[in-house]
Amino acid sequence: MTVSATSIIKKLLLLFLVFAGLHFAADFLMPLFIGGVLATLFLPFCRWMERRKIPKFIAPLICLLVLVLCVAGVGALIGWQVSELAKDVTLIKQRITEVSDKIQAYIFTNVGIEKERQMQLLKDQQSNVTEFLASMAGSLTTIITSFILILVYVFGLLYYRSHIKEFLLKLAPPAQRKEMENIVYNATNVSQQYLVGLTKMIVCLWIMYSIGFSLAGVKNAIFFAILCGLLEIVPFIGNITGTSITVLVAAVHGASAGMILSIIGTYAFVQFIQGWVLEPIIVGPQVKINPFATIIALIIGELVWGIPGIILAIPLTAMLKIVCDHIQPLKPYGFLIGELESSEKEPSFVSRIKAFYKRWKNK
Repeated sequence: MTVSATSIIKKLLLLFLVFAGLHFAADFLMPLFIGGVLATLFLPFCRWMERRKIPKFIAPLICLLVLVLCVAGVGALIGWQVSELAKDVTLIKQRITEVSDKIQAYIFTNVGIEKERQMQLLKDQQSNVTEFLASMAGSLTTIITSFILILVYVFGLLYYRSHIKEFLLKLAPPAQRKEMENIVYNATNVSQQYLVGLTKMIVCLWIMYSIGFSLAGVKNAIFFAILCGLLEIVPFIGNITGTSITVLVAAVHGASAGMILSIIGTYAFVQFIQGWVLEPIIVGPQVKINPFATIIALIIGELVWGIPGIILAIPLTAMLKIVCDHIQPLKPYGFLIGELESSEKEPSFVSRIKAFYKRWKNK
């Protein structure tokens, strides 16, 4: 076996061990990484407060309070819309019963299974439903525990950030400490800018979906707009899931074909604006990762950590690219996951909008 083949095998083995370690240490690493990404979001606010003579211990606590208030605000808004939706529970049950009867009749006609037998099969699945609800209750407990841990990590990372930075600088040889400082700064900055850009884009999606669904005549349009916007945190599949739920609920309410087409048309229009305007202008400049690498990162994130892995995949991959770009042996990998350096891949109107946005931002 040649030296190069041995080197490749060692690298693949190391990569496998890294992903295995990430998977088995998920309970510890997931809250820590989420806390780290959120800490970068609140870092400018924390620095701003400290420059105004707010004690170093109090500034991170205020950041935690803002984070909790934001989460509580979104939760209250969703709860309010869910309570509005719950007023139609009777109608929804009636519609579901009607649809269920039609499905049972269709199965009896085409498959030959009698309705009594179908009901027996459904009863046999009740134990599985009970187990599912029990697992959901356990998951809720895990979510609450993880959220508390995330708050602790956010506070610790903000409060001890100078100490942690000094530790990272001490890891590097004296001649490379300037390069290490650039890596720390750029990695922190890209995560922060990605989260800010994603937040701006979600707010824009809320507005567009609210207008589109309201014009289409969707009941509880604001709730479904919020749902579709929040699910954008999960790239590619999130917005499709939200729109599918909107279509299904509208159909249960007896929506006409025109309303359903209007919902799908709203989704198509919003996706066009998101893909060609919002992402290139708001999110694109911060995250220089090509779509193919993004898809691979999302798949690996889901395999390693599930849904939280999907959410963390993009900012962590962007940080990884920065590290690769600053370390000579890793530069080919940074090039691999980076964007194509071509100015002809976007329409001219996007370039004009970008230029206008930059001029407006720099005023």
